[in-house]
Amino acid sequence: MKRLVLAVVACIGILGIGLIAKNSLEKHVFAASCRSNQISTTDKLKQQAESITVRVLSGNGGGSGTLIAKQGQVYTVLTNKHVLTSGESYRIQTPDGFVYSADVVKKVNFGVNDLALLQFTSLGSNYAVASLPEKSKLVQETGVLKNLVENEEVFAAGFVDDANGNDQGKPPLKFNTGKITLLLDKSFQGGYRIGYTNDIQKGMSGGPILNSRGELIGINGVNAYPLFGDPYVFEDGSKPNDDLKEKMTRSSWGVPIQTVVQQVPELTATNPVKDIDNIAKNITVLITQQKDPNDNGSGVIIAHQGSTYYILTAKHVLINK
Repeated sequence: MKRLVLAVVACIGILGIGLIAKNSLEKHVFAASCRSNQISTTDKLKQQAESITVRVLSGNGGGSGTLIAKQGQVYTVLTNKHVLTSGESYRIQTPDGFVYSADVVKKVNFGVNDLALLQFTSLGSNYAVASLPEKSKLVQETGVLKNLVENEEVFAAGFVDDANGNDQGKPPLKFNTGKITLLLDKSFQGGYRIGYTNDIQKGMSGGPILNSRGELIGINGVNAYPLFGDPYVFEDGSKPNDDLKEKMTRSSWGVPIQTVVQQVPELTATNPVKDIDNIAKNITVLITQQKDPNDNGSGVIIAHQGSTYYILTAKHVLINK
């Protein structure tokens, strides 16, 4: 029976990785990139957005949605109520291009808020779900959204409407950065409270708004400079003054995740599968060689001392590197 031989490597910054030889381990010196350190925060957040954003297809229309929970092979998608069309059947197109039949979760009533939940059952495929802020930051006190501040950088994603309304192919995900412009003390119609500079276009409704830690802080729903109607009426029937309305018009708007959690508190429960996924993402690295970037393997960060990180990998990953 062949023995599994493991090797430990050290990674310093974005310099090379060298094998630490000890006892029976042969010494190999090679140049490889610590790709996990080279990937920018924005690129990581884009990858995360791509993994949790889905298309919601309904008749000849639709929009975007965010994978927010998983139980077994049943996935829950958060989207806007205005994305759905009464009497239509719904389909979810996942990041890998598969299309699943979906049903509205009727037991959850979001009232006047522009929110809806759909569920679908995967046929063996596994998908990521969004990470939420800490539970303590999901509590609204006197109208304050505790996890957000104005001018904070945020990232928005969604699928721009391709005008075809069908599920043939999948348009590229639109992902952009911006900053929070306004945090309202009370919602305007639909539950909207987060104003931000990201360019939200038709079809992106229901897509995620992430903070710099990759946490879901809300979903898209209203683009800046709306062409029709006046959405800026507060839920109590009052209207903003002219100065505030002018600022509101220049911003895109999202419904905060706090509004969702108030109606579906079980979303804040510990999800061991998601926790394990997050741990794995944080400690797994890609090992490549400079001569041939396509010749690669994986490793696991097991320790660090200062800026030096020690990575465990299989010995065959290093042979002839």
